[in-house]
Amino acid sequence: YKNIMQNDFGYFINRGSYINEKGDPLSAHLFNLGGEPWRNMRTKLTPTFTSGKMKMMFNTVLQCTIPMQEMMTRECLDKKPIMIKEVTARFTTDVIGSCAFGLDCNSFKNENSPFRNLGRNAFEKKSKWYRFRRGLVTICPTITKTLAITFLSKESTRFFINVVKDTVKHRTENNIQRNDMLQILIELEKSCLNNGKPSLTVEQMAAQAFVFFGAGYETTSTVTTLCLYELAKNEDIQNKVREEIESVLRKYDGQISYDSLIDMKYMHQVIQETLRLYPSLTTLTRECIKNYSVPGTNVVIEKNTLVLIPVLGLHKDPTYFKDPDKFDPDRFSAENIQKIQPFTYIPFGEGPRMCIGLRFGMMVIKVGLTCLLKDFSFFTNSKTKPPGSNKYTFISIPEDPVWLDVKKIT
Repeated sequence: YKNIMQNDFGYFINRGSYINEKGDPLSAHLFNLGGEPWRNMRTKLTPTFTSGKMKMMFNTVLQCTIPMQEMMTRECLDKKPIMIKEVTARFTTDVIGSCAFGLDCNSFKNENSPFRNLGRNAFEKKSKWYRFRRGLVTICPTITKTLAITFLSKESTRFFINVVKDTVKHRTENNIQRNDMLQILIELEKSCLNNGKPSLTVEQMAAQAFVFFGAGYETTSTVTTLCLYELAKNEDIQNKVREEIESVLRKYDGQISYDSLIDMKYMHQVIQETLRLYPSLTTLTRECIKNYSVPGTNVVIEKNTLVLIPVLGLHKDPTYFKDPDKFDPDRFSAENIQKIQPFTYIPFGEGPRMCIGLRFGMMVIKVGLTCLLKDFSFFTNSKTKPPGSNKYTFISIPEDPVWLDVKKIT
């Protein structure tokens, strides 16, 4: 896999993903793009995700935890099981709305806010048609394009493009600038190519904003949910994380900051282990763009062949991870992490196509977990079931809701 993702990347630069710029404009985003369009877009968007930019967005993310904690406090009074994904999804909706678009989504006050509904429609539907469409888009992109099947409904696509269009217009007309992703896209749109045309159309801007929304909303909320599920099952580990949070925050006068999160080493291990058991993408795809001779063999991977990299298979292979179904954050301790064989733990991919939003996603997960675990304890109950994975997509989405008991720490 190292050859495919890194050493001989030039043969496998494309994912072989579904793109239909005309019929499904939001599909032409960084994750799906290939070749020079991908390389150019990646170069343009990389400045959005530097550690400096993360620090600038940090307080915005932290502010989004206030309504989450207020809601959890109210829910605790009922002493009923809580569907955790609904809490984490509202939090990440507010984070992405603010950090990407400068919008206040108010998801905790309005459970049917437009952005929250967009997230439900894009990632949480369970109808057979929705699942069939998601599977077809993932596995048979050419057929999908031929049949004019789209990833999102036309209504959701129109909504998202209009949000971007209206926000860009408002900022441009009123000379408003913010430190967020949309501002980067606006600056890119202003820069012109040699032929005088804008370097990004509104639809292209919307596509890049959409993948930021999708990755930031779905993956961070799911990882946070599954992490809390594992911590509820393993109270000793939960208590250890909480003790670390309390210890680190004492060093920072009780204030949660970007630097304080970096000091929470054990929490980082817990998230890494969650991503081993539940990688955001269970399988990665790479398209061979020219005949490739596999080193040391007589095997030739022919041009246009789609290569599947089994992320979940690697993560649960006992050859690489002893007792692979056990939740054990100590696998990622400073002492043990060196023992992990390279390219067997790849929750964010590897090589030039490694997830560009890794820093942002980890920051949001850590902020959410820190604010929840310092004030609340999580326990399993009779409604808690193993989350199970959705068989119709390569994205790790729990098949069943995760219900947990939550108690306020006094």
